[in-house]
Amino acid sequence: MEATPRIQSLATAVPRHRWTQSQILEALQRHFPRYRDRRVERLVMASGIEHRHLAFGPDDFDPTAAPDALHDHYRRHAQALGLDAARGALRAADLSPADVDCIVATTCTGYVCPGLTGHLGAALGLRDDVQRADLVGMGCAGAMPSLQRAHDFVRAYPDRRALVVNVEISSACWFVDDTLETVVGNTICADGAAALVVGAAGSSGPRLDRFETLLEPAFLDSVGLEFREGRQRIVLSKDLRFAAGPLVRRAVDRLLDASDLAYGEVDRWVVHSGGKRVLDSIDRALGFGDGELAHSRAVLRDYGNMSSPTLLFVLDRVMGEAQPGETGVLVALGPGLAAETGLVRF
Repeated sequence: MEATPRIQSLATAVPRHRWTQSQILEALQRHFPRYRDRRVERLVMASGIEHRHLAFGPDDFDPTAAPDALHDHYRRHAQALGLDAARGALRAADLSPADVDCIVATTCTGYVCPGLTGHLGAALGLRDDVQRADLVGMGCAGAMPSLQRAHDFVRAYPDRRALVVNVEISSACWFVDDTLETVVGNTICADGAAALVVGAAGSSGPRLDRFETLLEPAFLDSVGLEFREGRQRIVLSKDLRFAAGPLVRRAVDRLLDASDLAYGEVDRWVVHSGGKRVLDSIDRALGFGDGELAHSRAVLRDYGNMSSPTLLFVLDRVMGEAQPGETGVLVALGPGLAAETGLVRF
């Protein structure tokens, strides 16, 4: 029996409310004088982002909401959006909920107990013996550890399937103070979900070949989320834009060396859309210059940074044009500071 895990299907979901950067800026300016500053306006409008989807609509946009209201906002919309993506992935794989043997859910923008796997499993009608794994706090790199968990499960049980769901409600993490750090967070973060099915025996689709992780604890406190006054506040050091490229270069070198591959043998690059300056740093560090990160920049432009599901939005676009036999490298950078990489064969 073939034990090679493959991505059988992938589906994405976003809230119905689609905002332009100008609309979000105007909404924030109504609440906070800080966002009327010309420097802040320039930063927001030079982000490389045109649109973002938020679970808040124009009539109920309230970044001053109390912590309990923000938590309820996360709980309701994370479940609804995750369910939408999960159902899409199952439909695309021509599977029913009864065919799912393991569910992995990843999130960092909120917390519920029981975890999202319990809520999604009940809503989907998964079997009562389904295995579950809730990954919390992995940040923007979360898609890669969730893929690893699904890969390992299917590798151990080739006749079974895993459903992976990454969902973030960044609009539950509005926090405004006098720092540019939170301005950047409010400028780039958005809501979204992505789900995929991983199988082995009898499965078709991109083959998951290898994963590598590179941790740089010197930047442990440089990126992530922290609690202040009962709210989640983004931590996003300006040092990240300088550290991102060199760290990703070391991580990709490690992956390619372990896979006995050269850079020229990689046909597709699937890189998390962390932000314009982060992508610029990665572009330089990897010696690119021929549009290798075009899909990453397009996802940033159309959706912003949705944290963990963002990488899968990029992968969805790449899968739409990749040719059989091509080799792809997946890269995501997240708190830790962690550079997560993976090798995929289309």
